[in-house]
Amino acid sequence: MCGIVGYIGHREAYPIILKGLKRLEYRGYDSAGIALYDGTNIKLSKTKGKVEDLEKRVATEISTKGNLGIGHTRWATHGVPNDINSHPHYSNSGDLVIIHNGIIENYEALKEELIKRGYTFKSDTDTEVLVNLIEDIKISNDVKLGKAVQIALNQVIGAYAIAVFDKNKPNEIVVARLGSPLAIGIGEDEFFIASDATPFLEYTNNAIYLEDEEMAVVRRGKEIKIRKIKDDSLVNPYVQELQLNLEQIEKGGYEHFMLKEIFEQPHAIRDTYRGRLLTDQAIIKMAGVEDNMKKFLNADRIIIVACGTSWHAGLVAEYIFENLARIPVEVEYASEFRYRNPVIKETDVVIAISQSGETADTLAAIKLAKSKGAFVFGVCNVVGSTIARETNAGAYTHAGPEIGVASTKAFTTQITLLTLIALRLARAKGTMSSSDFRQHLVELEMIPKKVEQALQSDDYVKTIAEIYKDAKNFLYLGRGYNFPVALEGALKLKEISYIHAEGYPAAEMKHGPIALIDENMPIVVIATNKGHYEKVVSNIEEIKARKGKIIGIVTKGDTSVRKLADHVIEVPETIESLTPLLTTIPLQLLSYHIAVMLNRNVDQPRNLAKSVTVE
Repeated sequence: MCGIVGYIGHREAYPIILKGLKRLEYRGYDSAGIALYDGTNIKLSKTKGKVEDLEKRVATEISTKGNLGIGHTRWATHGVPNDINSHPHYSNSGDLVIIHNGIIENYEALKEELIKRGYTFKSDTDTEVLVNLIEDIKISNDVKLGKAVQIALNQVIGAYAIAVFDKNKPNEIVVARLGSPLAIGIGEDEFFIASDATPFLEYTNNAIYLEDEEMAVVRRGKEIKIRKIKDDSLVNPYVQELQLNLEQIEKGGYEHFMLKEIFEQPHAIRDTYRGRLLTDQAIIKMAGVEDNMKKFLNADRIIIVACGTSWHAGLVAEYIFENLARIPVEVEYASEFRYRNPVIKETDVVIAISQSGETADTLAAIKLAKSKGAFVFGVCNVVGSTIARETNAGAYTHAGPEIGVASTKAFTTQITLLTLIALRLARAKGTMSSSDFRQHLVELEMIPKKVEQALQSDDYVKTIAEIYKDAKNFLYLGRGYNFPVALEGALKLKEISYIHAEGYPAAEMKHGPIALIDENMPIVVIATNKGHYEKVVSNIEEIKARKGKIIGIVTKGDTSVRKLADHVIEVPETIESLTPLLTTIPLQLLSYHIAVMLNRNVDQPRNLAKSVTVE
């Protein structure tokens, strides 16, 4: 959700924090703010809007001198997006200043108690309650800031990543996390604090990722002290060497991150199966699967938990696992999973899918599954993320950083990885012949090249986008493996263009949605020549009879759909289970071009954030 940046060291803090906020803006962009210590006082500036609005405001409002500072870009939870509710927040005395990502669920009770003690509040945020709670404890107990933070966090219920400092002791920043990520970059006589490592990549390769319920006191000239919030026990810091580079988080000449990431998919898919898919040896090597093969083979069922686009990838995986490995699969919204008291057994395998590895609902589902004795396998993209650490085992997608809020390459790399797992299990169970297995390996290895071919339709998709950009509604239809692709295509259009769209199994159109169809309704139909082709063609004829505008996604060389559809976008031929990796490409492009033509903020669509770290 929100993005946190902090710096303490020998450099000027402002340019580091500002650049860091720009890199973290994908996490939230309702408002932004910064607090700098200039050697005497705290200089604070914040505003509703984006980081560029903050930059303009700072230029007229405060001095940017100082070697210590914290910054924040917000996705609003408590309190509407406005100047007052923006972070950072002062304590009543003005001595403490804080930034916060997360939700304090019991803030109202804490606020009432603080009001009784004479505290006043300017904002509607839970964060202002937290900073005043810290101050109250610090004064009443006569303790240092770090201890006050620890006591306060033991009183709050919810999730948080925080950074706070005291102007009376400006040689340190206190940080802590529970449920929201926080990284500390370690340089020469300097420290960087951020929601992820991107703000400090050019300054250091060394980072510490705080675990849940850990806090740290970051001081110049001293080693970091990390403690457990609950029992005050010391934790040995584990310093990781970062694998990211600056090129990965820049636009690289593309107009938007989303477009760059769409076109990165051939490379991303190849990186995901690299070293795992060994076609010449006819084997799949995945340590996380091999080390836990008995768990998978003895599983009564696989439960997939995910949210948003990752949930759609899970739906594709359901078809793949059941068809190839013959293991029963259930796909659950992580946000609903734990609220219905699900039946979970020790013989279940739970696969949790998350691009960021920080999705709060998915993390909650993981903790529930583990508490019931299930084996939990994680599929995520961000190395060292919370889900990667909380699961029993797992595998990374290796998509590289995905900055655009609307997920693209995460979807295709998740499907790629889940396909590898299904194929490995199918071979181990004996549900696939060796020849069929080898064919699947060969076809999967060819997918990056075929995605490149699918991307060549970009110009034609752009012309279609021009025709339908003013439509008020879209319908997306698919069957079998491509039904989840229809859902994903509709989601992409909704997310970035704000056009209402629905995805449906093509046969379900007759059970309601057909009432919507008229000459003004564009219908995107995925009609590849593998699986249910004749039935989908029949569905297209039904649409045609009601004057709907048909955009067909077809296999190269198709003739039947071409006769019926208003527009046809071709994708290369492949085996049925791999078609989603190709059919999703034109749908991503269509959403992108419509959004650009409507002058939408493609990379930062309204009301959304990249990493949803609150439930």
